[in-house]
Amino acid sequence: MARIAVTYPLPGHGLERLEERHEVHVHRSGGRLAGRALAEFAAGAEALVPLISDGVDAEVFASCPRLRVVANVGVGTDHIDLDAARAAGVWVTNTPDVLTDATADLTWALILAVTRRVVEGDAMVRRGGFTGWRLDFMLGAGLQSRTLGIVGMGRIGRAVARRAVGFGVRVRYTSRRAEPLAPDGAERVPSLDELLPTVDILTLHCPLTPATRGLIGAARIARLPRGAFLVNTSRGEVVDEGAVAAALEAGHLGGAALDVFEREPEVHPGLVGRSDVVLLPHLGSATWEARTAMADLAVDNALAVLAGRTPPTPVVTPA
Repeated sequence: MARIAVTYPLPGHGLERLEERHEVHVHRSGGRLAGRALAEFAAGAEALVPLISDGVDAEVFASCPRLRVVANVGVGTDHIDLDAARAAGVWVTNTPDVLTDATADLTWALILAVTRRVVEGDAMVRRGGFTGWRLDFMLGAGLQSRTLGIVGMGRIGRAVARRAVGFGVRVRYTSRRAEPLAPDGAERVPSLDELLPTVDILTLHCPLTPATRGLIGAARIARLPRGAFLVNTSRGEVVDEGAVAAALEAGHLGGAALDVFEREPEVHPGLVGRSDVVLLPHLGSATWEARTAMADLAVDNALAVLAGRTPPTPVVTPA
């Protein structure tokens, strides 16, 4: 029987499955754990099941010598020191695929919300500002014959591109390599800087890496056509929020829709009061089905390693 540290109660039956075979300790009070606090919570554990909001740094690996696997509940692993995991001989796993459709659906919800001024209109009705229909009232931007630019043609990027067909939207994308699984009609552009001037809506689906941190800043926003829209459901640190606020204030961007933030959960004050910005609290995978599947896959990964098997979705494989 191994000790398993879980940083947040899991939806579904994941905890029950872990408790059938192992000693499970859950951080039920919630709140982000990182560094010394996480190391103390995980002391003596052979498996750690963290969220993407937790910081699994080198101190955690150094302080938890019995650790065999970090079974992340989420796709991104930028909050885990992967080099320290390799040095410590610890498996790191994630939960791809199971949140793809939920995140792609939310991306389109944001595209529609920001281009058709949905949140702004809802707020107007609620405060009693709607006085009747007019021909020129609250006009937004139609999608038909527009060009959607996708940064990152991975699983989620491809799912977003597939959904574009029904809206009559052209798709152009940039990715580290040509994507053979890209939907028919999606056109690959060699570089981001070549893509930007050609799109009406830019949506981000790239991982957070040293190369993508701050990827969309003032210079690249300036390359977008005037009136373009920016959507981000990837990682907050990919976008310079101050540059977005400045571009909106200057009238260069037509609007922005963000599900993730540069210093999450903080939001740049220049964005909060704007009616041309849609802000969501990191809801990309927030369906019962997706979150339960994420938890189940993380549990599958942890149980596999503890049983001496290769986990289903490894990110770091010990030498």
